[in-house]
Amino acid sequence: MVAIRAIAEGHFDMMAIAVPTMQAIQTVRTKKTMGEAKRRKKSMGENYGKEQRIYPWLPLTKTQAEQAYNLTTKGAWIGIGLMVVLWLTVRIIGPGFGWWAVD
Repeated sequence: MVAIRAIAEGHFDMMAIAVPTMQAIQTVRTKKTMGEAKRRKKSMGENYGKEQRIYPWLPLTKTQAEQAYNLTTKGAWIGIGLMVVLWLTVRIIGPGFGWWAVD
């Protein structure tokens, strides 16, 4: 209450009060995180640090699934591009050169 009144009256610098508070919060966060990591390591045992699988019965990790997704997406776009080229050839290029007629 006294600190709030002093700040309102302009006797204290706001940064002088805020900086120690932020340092204290960061210290608490660091200690909590370190304890959380140790707890997780103890609960996971030998699986700690290993990549998780999507399903326990499927031998596919999340990174491998992401790589497969990226590969199939790239393949789909290549297929779409080839289909557009084929369509342009059949509808425009072939008839334009007189190779065939499209009705």
